[in-house]
Amino acid sequence: MSAINTDIEEKVESKTREKVERPHLYKVYLHNDDYTTMEFVVEVLMAVFGKSAGDATKIMLNVHRKGIGLCGVYSYEIAETKVDRVHFLAREHGFPLRCSMEKE
Repeated sequence: MSAINTDIEEKVESKTREKVERPHLYKVYLHNDDYTTMEFVVEVLMAVFGKSAGDATKIMLNVHRKGIGLCGVYSYEIAETKVDRVHFLAREHGFPLRCSMEKE
């Protein structure tokens, strides 16, 4: 004979959200400085952001001419990882390249 009482009725309450919000997206930018080489910026854009040589060059020229260049738009965690990766590579190569993210 089973020790489990099958006469007990369990009540399970579940609540469903009516509106599920999409996660916020973040723009990732590179900032111009007087020391980081254009070649290094292009390499970073290709390695970290997966840009083609042509797209990386266009973004690098924006950074150089306008002081800032948009690298991409990502979820928070991905954007944060890309910013950290850029800073790591820049330090590793002795450049002060700055990368930032802002909510879209």
